[in-house]
Amino acid sequence: MSRQPSTAIRSSAEQAPPSERTVSARQLPEDAPVERSLRPRRLAEYIGQERVKETLQVFIDAAKKRGESLDHVLLYGPPGLGKTTLASIIAAEMGVSLRVTSGPAIERQGDLVSILTNLKPGDVLFIDEIHRLNRVVEEVLYSAMEDYAVDIVLGKGPAARTMRINLPRFTLVGATTRLALLTGPLRDRFGSVLRLDFYSEEAMEEIVVRSASVLDVPISPEGARALAGRARGTPRVANRLLKRARDYAEVRGEGAITDQLAAEALRMLDIDRLGLDDIDRRILRAIVEKFGGGPVGIDTLAAAISEETDTVMDVYEPYLIQLGFLQRTPRGRVATGGAYAHLGLEPPALPSQQTLLFGGAKR
Repeated sequence: MSRQPSTAIRSSAEQAPPSERTVSARQLPEDAPVERSLRPRRLAEYIGQERVKETLQVFIDAAKKRGESLDHVLLYGPPGLGKTTLASIIAAEMGVSLRVTSGPAIERQGDLVSILTNLKPGDVLFIDEIHRLNRVVEEVLYSAMEDYAVDIVLGKGPAARTMRINLPRFTLVGATTRLALLTGPLRDRFGSVLRLDFYSEEAMEEIVVRSASVLDVPISPEGARALAGRARGTPRVANRLLKRARDYAEVRGEGAITDQLAAEALRMLDIDRLGLDDIDRRILRAIVEKFGGGPVGIDTLAAAISEETDTVMDVYEPYLIQLGFLQRTPRGRVATGGAYAHLGLEPPALPSQQTLLFGGAKR
């Protein structure tokens, strides 16, 4: 008996909001249950991010050897790369409990004090989106991280007095996608600041094979490679594509994800060989066809595709820039020769375009 598909496949005709795109690195509501089952439990099971793993392994081994808690750790990088997973692995490797919260969820000083005073010695406190902490709350965190104590004010006016509460030694693991938004005093209190980079295609293929094994989904090496190549170097996207391909294989095939079935599922989702979806290609085509390849101002470009300016800048542009298909210049956005080639178009041989892209040098 075949399993029921876990998620419905979205028709390519439907336009998904930015946060709900299949290739979005942000966590969708449907992701959470499956992500928890797919997360590795130990550093040895964690695929990719070799430099980060090696650094953490040394610090964890040293802390365990001394019988101390691990220094505070700050993880930063694009969403979907495994920051939450690494926090749970740190707690598991240290043999302690993990407490999870997020910056926006801690609204008042009392909220943070309540969390801190309920920690046990050695526990790991994970604060996601730590750059969104209220500044008043952040000040309480300074003394907690440095002195393992918090000062609270009792009473008001002339009768007010300060009481210090000592805390157990704990490890704070902070995660952020916007390192520049962290204040200097907070950043300086972390013993380790580690950047997570996008994964190589080889690592993505390993992740797809491992996830398929955990989900008990038969997949061919070619099928895994097809999904990995379109996952934008992001495990969360890879796992989401795997689930969509599983659904397609159960409905249109015999349950196993082959190269052909993976390609058909991705084609139905309108995701091309580089992981670009319809909105990505609309942006490139707008620059090429409506504005002669650019330069075009970001506000004009956003209006041309009926999107918000901030959405274009923060959600769509980064991956196009990473691929080398889009350039930000002082005069506006410019489509590169790679974008023309991907769209199957011939780039214009205009001197002004060459000067803008290559500073006057002919290539």
